[in-house]
Amino acid sequence: MKTEKSLDIFLIGVGGQGLLTIGEVIAEAALALDLPACFYPYKGMAQRGGLVKAQLRLGRSAVGPNIPPQGADLVIAMEVSEALRAVRVLRPGGEFLLFGERWLPTAVMLGKAAYPALEVVLEQVRAAEGRDIYLPPDTLPSGLPANLFVLGAAVGRTRLGDILPAIAVEEAIQRRWPRDPERNLAAFRAGCRNQE
Repeated sequence: MKTEKSLDIFLIGVGGQGLLTIGEVIAEAALALDLPACFYPYKGMAQRGGLVKAQLRLGRSAVGPNIPPQGADLVIAMEVSEALRAVRVLRPGGEFLLFGERWLPTAVMLGKAAYPALEVVLEQVRAAEGRDIYLPPDTLPSGLPANLFVLGAAVGRTRLGDILPAIAVEEAIQRRWPRDPERNLAAFRAGCRNQE
């Protein structure tokens, strides 16, 4: 059963981006606030660059792992071409956060397939009646991890921030990296401030 404090999040990207870490930090922050969190990761190819996706269901108890088609309140995509796979999951009126990194598949590098234009992806999000939020890769401060920057943008610019206060996510980051959390906190805070 959905409540005001529930959110279904679909995450998608490629191996090596730290996408599953985003889901784990969100789930840990939610659980620390006594908000039910069900996290279902899926790894495609186990190598860098293979498909990675996950489903995260917050604030719902006794719920299955699969977000139905047109059921995600929020999609967080960290790679342009993989983002296309997630459009069908976005509910009308949902939010679609896209970090515009490009990882060219082998078929594209060999000239056997075309890489989708960014505008094509954003047009499909709008056609699905979603609100697109685009993060250009050049807005990531140098030397900071992209995944925590994207997490910060999600907290700062989407409904996720209404459910999980930034301080709760910062505390989860500090618990996960207790020896030296500063670089990760800096990335998260930079993402929170990114309001372009």
